[in-house]
Amino acid sequence: MTAYLDTTQDAARALVMRGIRGPLVMLNLLRFREVADYSHAPQLAPAEPISGAKAYDLYTKQVQPLLEASGGRLLFKGEAGRFLIGPEDEQWDLAMLVEQSSLESFFAFAQEPKMEAILAHRTAALLDSRLLPLAQLA
Repeated sequence: MTAYLDTTQDAARALVMRGIRGPLVMLNLLRFREVADYSHAPQLAPAEPISGAKAYDLYTKQVQPLLEASGGRLLFKGEAGRFLIGPEDEQWDLAMLVEQSSLESFFAFAQEPKMEAILAHRTAALLDSRLLPLAQLA
């Protein structure tokens, strides 16, 4: 099984080439590790092992002020599960909708210097993820 945790240059280029004007919404589908894996950032590991869900909570608490400062906001956060229509073997723990005021503000948020350390909690938390940029139809 291939896990998707980070964007690629090709995917970022394709997003820019879409030419989205105005707000965009990011659909996040997240699957957590049973136990968070901080092997890539041991300096951030809690004293006792925590779940992937708890590590993701650390990520969201730290990233929220940066998101809001960039013009973004959390629209929806909810428990997920199996698809009603979709692959029967695919299950997600959490779904979120995050709005950004523009594509430019999204990239500014993603490139914020403080993000590197904060992202370590996300990496520790996730077993797999999907991020789908959505543009409103006129």
